Amino acid sequence: MKKETENKLMDKNTRPTSMRILVYDFLSSQKVALSLSEIEQSFDSADRVTIYRTLKTFEEKGIVHSIQENTTTKYILCDDGCDEKTHKDWHLHFYCRLCKQTTCKEDFTIPQNTSQGYRIDEIKLFGKGICEKCLKESLQ
Repeated sequence: MKKETENKLMDKNTRPTSMRILVYDFLSSQKVALSLSEIEQSFDSADRVTIYRTLKTFEEKGIVHSIQENTTTKYILCDDGCDEKTHKDWHLHFYCRLCKQTTCKEDFTIPQNTSQGYRIDEIKLFGKGICEKCLKESLQ
């Protein structure tokens, strides 16, 4: 897995340092977007600034995208199609009011219109409500 992660980082023009590999592997195992504090809690002796810089580098290189949730920024891995110029995560970011988790809803996408003579580099679509799991539990 380490070699695979190294290759993914190098494909995104990102030097695969030990911390970058650890953060990438951690994020790849997550289903929800996480804040810096939540990510930091998963690393015993890692420096908060180093994790933050890693996330910012990942964002610049199209490895993660950030989701602004009130006053908190959360991070989740991008699709492979994202790069340094364009984040192609054109889907709904959904915050559940009950479990307080943010997820990407790939089934709710924004159509890409590339024939207009301009380029959209990023779109942020954010919704709040009750996720499938919480809604199902509330009906029981």
